[in-house]
Amino acid sequence: MESKIFAPLKMEISNVDLFYGKFQALKSVNMAVQQNIITALIGPSGCGKSTLLRALNRMNDLIPGVKITGKILLDQTDIYKSGMAVTELRTRVGMVFQRPNPFPLSIYDNVAYGLRVAGITGKKELNEIVEKSLVGAWLWDQVKDKLNRSALDLPLDQQQRLCVARLLTIQPEVILMDEPCSSLDPIATMKIEELMIELKKNYTIVIVTHNMQQASRVSDYTGYMLLGEMIEFNDTKTLFTRPSKQLTEDYISGKYG
Repeated sequence: MESKIFAPLKMEISNVDLFYGKFQALKSVNMAVQQNIITALIGPSGCGKSTLLRALNRMNDLIPGVKITGKILLDQTDIYKSGMAVTELRTRVGMVFQRPNPFPLSIYDNVAYGLRVAGITGKKELNEIVEKSLVGAWLWDQVKDKLNRSALDLPLDQQQRLCVARLLTIQPEVILMDEPCSSLDPIATMKIEELMIELKKNYTIVIVTHNMQQASRVSDYTGYMLLGEMIEFNDTKTLFTRPSKQLTEDYISGKYG
């Protein structure tokens, strides 16, 4: 993996503090997310990495008592500015959650769900987008002959890829993944990792992972977080082989966390 990849900035996080009531979960966090790059967030449980991920599409807004300061820019626009259309933001910055969460519907209806909500009802158009999204999630060949079967019957890794396909129908610009492989076995994890690498050709990806090997395998840039702070952020190769902070060195060498 090459170090120091320079691509256009897609998102920029500047001096972000976030509070759950009186508890400060993020402390003056700074980070740059480059376009068509996989950025990983690592660190021990409770360090703030999932909170930071959710801040990128304002999912924390759904939690009572949350207060955030600083700036998070998407294509140079502050996503927390007054009048920001949050629904539109979450279309542009979509999320795949820790555990697969398919609806108790058929495979086809899972993928078509958001399209129908958006008012797309033509069978031909639905079929085309559903197929394209399943192809994009590397799932079409496995499910094309059983689209009317329940999505809940799929293996977990295929359920997770189905959730990715459902997200791809709305054509997001950024895909957030919160520990997308935590419930998967090693073989299924490898399939999701390969999918991530393929997806970055067309999308910008930010992942949270407890698996440092996963971060080193798939990401281009990595941020190490501890107690709400971004301790170190650098290209992945440099961070894992020549970290500049002792705290980072202690974590990746297993001395802490």
